[in-house]
Amino acid sequence: MSSADDFKNKGNQALSAGNFKEAIEHYSSAIALDPQNHVFFSNRSAAYCKLENYDKALEDAEECTKINPTWGKGWTRKATAFEFLGKYEEACDAYSEGLKVDPENKQLKEGRANAMKHSSQQERGIPNMFGFPDLWGKLENNPKTKEFLTQPDYKELIETLQKNPNDIIKHLGDPRVMTTLQVLMGMETGGGDEPLPSRARTSRQKAWGESSTPPPQPKPKEEAMDTQDSLTEDQKEALKLKDLGNAAYKSKEFEEALTHYTAAFGKDGTNISILTNMAAVYFEQEKYDDCISKCMEAIDQGREQRADFKLIAKAYARIGNAHMKKGELNESLKFFHKSLSEHRAPDIVKKVGQIEKMVKEEAEKAYLDPEKAETERQKGNTFFSAGDYPNAVKSYTEALKRNPNDPKILSNRALSYSKLMEFNLGLKDCDKCIEVDPSFIKGHIRKGHICIALKNPTKASEAFEKALEIDSKNQEAMDGYRQAMMSMNSDPEAVRQRAMQDPEIQNIMQDPAMRMILEQMQREPGSLHDHLKNPAVAQKLRKLIEAGLIAIR
Repeated sequence: MSSADDFKNKGNQALSAGNFKEAIEHYSSAIALDPQNHVFFSNRSAAYCKLENYDKALEDAEECTKINPTWGKGWTRKATAFEFLGKYEEACDAYSEGLKVDPENKQLKEGRANAMKHSSQQERGIPNMFGFPDLWGKLENNPKTKEFLTQPDYKELIETLQKNPNDIIKHLGDPRVMTTLQVLMGMETGGGDEPLPSRARTSRQKAWGESSTPPPQPKPKEEAMDTQDSLTEDQKEALKLKDLGNAAYKSKEFEEALTHYTAAFGKDGTNISILTNMAAVYFEQEKYDDCISKCMEAIDQGREQRADFKLIAKAYARIGNAHMKKGELNESLKFFHKSLSEHRAPDIVKKVGQIEKMVKEEAEKAYLDPEKAETERQKGNTFFSAGDYPNAVKSYTEALKRNPNDPKILSNRALSYSKLMEFNLGLKDCDKCIEVDPSFIKGHIRKGHICIALKNPTKASEAFEKALEIDSKNQEAMDGYRQAMMSMNSDPEAVRQRAMQDPEIQNIMQDPAMRMILEQMQREPGSLHDHLKNPAVAQKLRKLIEAGLIAIR
């Protein structure tokens, strides 16, 4: 695999075989060698789509259309990525842009028609059942939904449904959503088998579509406290005390809040949300062990009472937060996972990802040891000298885990990769080595040799030039630079194509006066000396000579 096209072909083969990650690696190698080839970005976009990484697919498609806006397939890639992301309006726009440059493209025409159809369906969408102007007043005045308003995630859920009513399909399994719909649509508050009023039934039919049969949903769990009338006097008093506790909590009167919550739980020992509220107070007071203990009590009580799984999940999440505050990341992670096993809340999913990253980083920091890194580097050098390059790579890799920012180790592993013909891996190590220490000359020299092996003499010459800036007398850098320049000038057609990619060269060649001068020089070689007397012309001619487009004999 010595050229960008070779990498592209390997990528195509991997894509056809269903090896999408491998395909992406090959296309990335092709892009590294030729970042202005729009086809490589298009192919990698297709591979990302296969992996369902649509954001990356969109990024590559946008780069493709930026490089070559006249290529219809690039616009198809961009529109397809938008469609997978559910952004049909943006997909329509992308198809339309493609048809401007390729008006007869059948794929673009069909794609736009399909995207317009989906966009239209999105606009018709489910009617906004949560668009009532006095929505919060209705919920506050109804005993069924008043209790929900004390739950922060419930308010967030309703606000989400206000902004995007189509999301209701995702939340119909939540009993609170069904109860809220009943309240807002004026349905009977008694049993679930009562017939709907005709107007409410019609609204629900519109939400479900033409069929009058609703989609199957999990049966809502019966609430122990359905209405105020079904509560005992103690339970009613407990709710009042809990409300007082909530008000004190919001005012940061934590001791007062605890007093009310304790009294409330004394009246109603079945309401575990009182216990989790007490845990929240302890959390704010930085009494994390008390917070954890109270949450565990809430979980035990909740299991006995068969409480809503979301309340159990909330208690586990609060334990996780308490351990996080104590700096006990592994314990925190354990309880967040338990929370997710009860209810997969998006904010907890995000938090788990953050903590897992922190745990990994801490483990890596604990593993750092420069002395052991140097020992492993010396072992790698011994393997390298013996020609055992795989074990050399293994030792250098272990050394980098111990000291990831040592340029010597990176440079040594890059050389070992080169011996194994793994030039792209070696190039990555060289780039990292230069990033860590730009003055480390071996990093630039290694990069130059690898670029020559990858048949990219332009980048090779640039790397050797950087090395010579550090040490102008370095013999290896000078020899490498000469080799790169010879390789660059060995193929006249390649020299011409490479030079013509330079915007400055393009401007010179498009200048009518310069074209006349060049034609004269072809007829009369001796005229070069006369033209060099004009400083502006001389500067342009020197640029063409340096680029290899003009040879002086």
